[in-house]
Order: sequence, then C-alpha cells, then structure tokens
Amino acid sequence: MNIMKTNRTSLVEQVATQMENLIETGHWSIGDKIPPEMELMVQFDVSRNTLREAIRALVHAGLLETKQGSGTSVRSASALGFAIQRHVEKSSLIDTLEVRLALEREAAQMAAERRDDRDIEKLKGCFLACQKAAATANLDQFVDADILFHKAIVEASHNQVLIDLYEHMTDALYSSVRDLIILHAPFNYEEELHVELYEAILERDINRAREYVNSYSNEFKKALTSMTEE
Repeated sequence: MNIMKTNRTSLVEQVATQMENLIETGHWSIGDKIPPEMELMVQFDVSRNTLREAIRALVHAGLLETKQGSGTSVRSASALGFAIQRHVEKSSLIDTLEVRLALEREAAQMAAERRDDRDIEKLKGCFLACQKAAATANLDQFVDADILFHKAIVEASHNQVLIDLYEHMTDALYSSVRDLIILHAPFNYEEELHVELYEAILERDINRAREYVNSYSNEFKKALTSMTEE
C-alpha cells in the first residue's frame, strides 16, 4: 500500500512562516527584539514548545539571533539575504563583484527589452540625482545615487528573483562598492555612463545596454585590481 505525502503544513512551520512575514514586511526590523514569549503565544494561539521550535527554525535560517541575557532579535530581513551575506563573507571580493556585474549585465538587457514608462521616470530621476551630486562634488550623495541608479535598472528587468539577488548582494557589498565607485573613475565619466545607459534602455537598444555595462565592468575590474594590490 502506497502512502501519499501530506501537504498539510505543521503548526511550527505555520508560525515560522508568519514570523518570517513580519520580518520581511518590516513589522519587525533588523536589530529589533521580538515580543515576549507570552505575547507571541497569545498572538499565534500556540504552546510555548511550538513557539520555541518556530523561533529555533528562524535562528537556524539566519533571520533571528538569540543572545543570553538580551533575548531574541531580528538578524536579517530574509533567509536569502543571510545566505548571500555568508557567501560574500567566505568568498573573494573579486569573485563576488564579478557575480554582481554579471547580474547588472543581464538586468540591463532585460530592462532595455521590458522597461515601461514608470521605469524610465525612475531611471531619469536617479541619473539626475547623480548629476546634481557630481555638480556639487558631494561624494556620499553621488555614491548613493549611483547605487540607486543601478538598482533601478535591475528593477526595470521585472524579474523578481534577479531583483532580490541583486538587492541582497549590493547590501552585503555596500562598503566595497562605495570604495570602487570612488576609485574607478571621475565624476564626468560616471555622468556620461549614466546618460548613455539610460538612453540605451529608453531606446530599447539591448546591444548598446550590454556594451555599456561591459565597459564599466572592465573599469571596475581594473580599479579592484589596483585596490587589492595596494
């Protein structure tokens, strides 16, 4: 007699999923302590053992961390983000940045093919913010605007898996990416790149979009080599 696998989710999994949703939607932010056990037991209508098993599952997934004497707090906004962070910490900077640049190359091609009017408006706003920061030589604002510009391109791909991967990888590499942006080219080069890439996506020119990403990818690699040799 064949026994069919059940599709019923266990109570522990249900509670863990609900807690994960609270984290991913921002109800519980990174660094926040989660509510006391009794409050959560009432909220989820479960026993202490069930709640503790759900919390252990999220600790194992990297979403929560428990410290003796200070309780349980949110460690990461998603299991994917935690997994990427661990890989980034174990991998070389050049390996990780090569993956990020490969995602940008694919995203630029997708964006040129799939972008809509809302994407174009967002991209335009981002590169105008870059130009404004460059005009005033405000390096911090320029770096933030540059990162947002590339994130907007990835979002214009309309591929949610790609968007999530890129978001988490960029967050994990923020300091290194900032140093590379500062090192790799002067403001006027970056401004020109933003305009060219924006126009390629606006005109739905997939080949040009790919070429521009390849161009700055090579510049990034040269800058990274220079940075690691110092």
